[in-house]
Amino acid sequence: MDEQRRLILDQFSRQAAPFSEMHARDDSEIHRLLIDTAGIGADDEVLDVACGPGLVACEVAKVARHVTGIDLTPAMIDQSRARQKSLGLNNLTWAVGDAQPLPFADNSFSRVVTRYSFHHFTDPAGVFVAMVRVCKPGGRVTVADVFTNTPEQAVAYDQLEQWRDPSHTHALQLSELEPLFAGLKDVRREFYKYPVRVDELLTRSFPDPGGADAFRAAIAADIGVNKLGVGASRQADGLHFAFPVVIISGRKE
Repeated sequence: MDEQRRLILDQFSRQAAPFSEMHARDDSEIHRLLIDTAGIGADDEVLDVACGPGLVACEVAKVARHVTGIDLTPAMIDQSRARQKSLGLNNLTWAVGDAQPLPFADNSFSRVVTRYSFHHFTDPAGVFVAMVRVCKPGGRVTVADVFTNTPEQAVAYDQLEQWRDPSHTHALQLSELEPLFAGLKDVRREFYKYPVRVDELLTRSFPDPGGADAFRAAIAADIGVNKLGVGASRQADGLHFAFPVVIISGRKE
């Protein structure tokens, strides 16, 4: 196992329960935006790559025929199964496995999605190729992730996130994400911001020593500057910012 996969397993084994709790707030509008952009309907067989605690997979299962969720971290799959049970859903399958290579046959799914994962991959382009491979012709491949706008912003943002989460690799710029979809048709794009309170986020994170203080200081220093592109602010209950997220979806011919 390479170092990046080891970091992911370490971070997300510890983050599994806190991550599930944090993102279990009312994200219905965000989930609906993802489902609509991906064009998911009642006849679809869906693969959720790097599914985490099953939040997206379980929401998709409410509208799709069947959903398969795969994640590298067994603790995340445990959270996924628990969430499925709590919701009384019976059209999901879970697998512990890698995103590259995906352990599925070519043309297996009508929709292939992933959310908040590409910034953890050392080879996101390779993962994207694998996602396209397992998607059926006529199906859609959809990526939702944080993004940056310039090389300078990417460097600053990556340093920020690595202080909080050592498994973060690189938040792709739009100019890096969009070319991945060049071979697909009917490409759709949607944007949203995911607001968080810094203290709450850090209580659910596992930074290296000194990382939390560096993270707080960087957010505070960016208020009114926005070098990071996250709209940092100080409110009555502390520091706040918002993750910038793009959803991009394309159809495989």
